[in-house]
Parts: sequence; structure tokens; C-alpha cells
Amino acid sequence: MHAIPPTIGTVGLWVPALDTNPPAESAALAAEVEALGYGALWISEGLVRDPFMEAATLLNATSRLVVGTGIAVIWGRHPRVVRTQTRALLDAHPDRFVLGLGTSHARVVEGVLGLRFERPLAELRAHLDRLDEHDALLDLTGLPHKTAPRVLAALGPKALALARDHSAGAITYLVTPEHTAEARAVLGPDRTLVVEQAVVTGVPLDVARARARDHIAGYLGGGPYPANWRRLGFTDEDLADGGSDRLVHALVALGDDEIAERVAAHLAAGADHVCLQALPADFGSAPVDQWRRLASLAR
Repeated sequence: MHAIPPTIGTVGLWVPALDTNPPAESAALAAEVEALGYGALWISEGLVRDPFMEAATLLNATSRLVVGTGIAVIWGRHPRVVRTQTRALLDAHPDRFVLGLGTSHARVVEGVLGLRFERPLAELRAHLDRLDEHDALLDLTGLPHKTAPRVLAALGPKALALARDHSAGAITYLVTPEHTAEARAVLGPDRTLVVEQAVVTGVPLDVARARARDHIAGYLGGGPYPANWRRLGFTDEDLADGGSDRLVHALVALGDDEIAERVAAHLAAGADHVCLQALPADFGSAPVDQWRRLASLAR
């Protein structure tokens, strides 16, 4: 399994809905992220543009930055198409693209994509098997086979084991350092662990708390996150009424000092790379001021 490029460093950015900006603005934002010293920029499943095409835009605008899909959803994507899309990115930008794959959850797959969400781990395993099949058509060209380094979205033990056995590692989302330690134990020492960490800084504390609570509330309605939080010891009371202070504080770091401490805690618990999701005032807007404020963590 191909390793993750070491140039991602220990701190990067995870940015949702970057594709809601015009391509030229997305490109300019990627160039600034690179100039600030971040090693990697992770982008979510596309809302208005395909994430592989968006990755090409970001890679073309930069010279060193690693771009990863965090994550591309497998449903509705033929494995061979994924293979050829990633091959195009690798050919143009060697060692600068990471393929993040996952199943998402029923609310997205059924409610948005209109597809059936069944047996997600089995479907992901089958997708990976087909992704790794020998490409007979490529043999006709005489060109070498190339495979992008990949990480799988994983939270529970079974998903983490799948990431260990069928990828270069895992990417986790909305987790605590305690979960990071558990994930490292499942993955073992030789797999890459990428951890997303939600943060808010540069605004009054009451504003930061409200922004954090709104963010967590959006994940309380179902999907894999509440189940994972229960595994970590949070109770039904923590998950009621928009989430308890304890839950919100455990998942979103507020202010420069707390963010630095949380990043250090994830790294100490076994993360290789922490990607910061700076929560903006408005969905889809780029929190550039926060990126600039936190850039010292990447350097």
C-alpha cells in the first residue's frame, strides 16, 4: 500500500464546501494555504463540483501543497472511474494527492444522493477490491500502474480494521484524543492516522461557543457520530437538546491556547496529522483570518 506523502506535515486544514466558491477563488485560497505553511488541504465531498476536479484546481494553483479528498463518497462512483481520476492527478502532480474514501451515512446517501444505503462496510470493502483490480486496459498502453495513497473514513473498530488492512490508514472526524488513542491501537504503528479537529478562534468566547454548538447540533440527528460518542462514554443526556457543554467542549477547541493543546493531545495519542476545520460565521465562507492565526501550528 502506497504511503502518505510525508510533506503533509503534522497540521493541515480540512475545508468543507470549498467548491461553492468560483474556481479562481478556490485556487487563490489554496495558494494562500500553501503560503501560510500548511502541508495539506483536505476537501469534502463536492456540493457543486466533483471533488477530483476541485482537487485538480487546487493542485494546479500550488506547487508543494498536498490535497486530499476528505472524503469522496463511494456510492455512485465506479471504482475504475475513481482509479482513472486519481491517475490523472498523480501524473500531473506526483506525490501530492491523497485519496480519502468513505461511505458517508444514510442522511446524505439516501436523502441527498437518492441511493440506497445498505451494508456500508461490506460495500466499501467491495469497492476497494474493485479499485485494486488489475487494469487490463492500462496494459495495452505499456504505462506503469499507479495507485494513489489512500485513507478511509473510519470511526468504529470494524471500520478502523478495514482501513488498516486495505489502505494506508484512516481519517477520523469529530473525535477526541481518547478516540485517537483507540484508533492508533487498532491501526497499529505503521498506518497513517489523520484526525479532523473542529476549532474556532479570533472571536469572543460566547460567539465561539455558539458557533461550536451549532456545528455539533448538525450531527446529532443520526449517522455514525452519536454512536461513536456513546462508545467514548457520552450519554443520552449529552446528546440531547443540541448537545451538552461537555460534548461540545470535547469536540470543538476554542481559542489559540486550547487549539494548540488539543492538537498536541491528538499527536501524543497517536495521530500523524491533524487537519483543522476552522468554523466560519457562515456556511461556505472561507475562515481565512482563522487560518492565518493558526498557521504557526503548521510551521
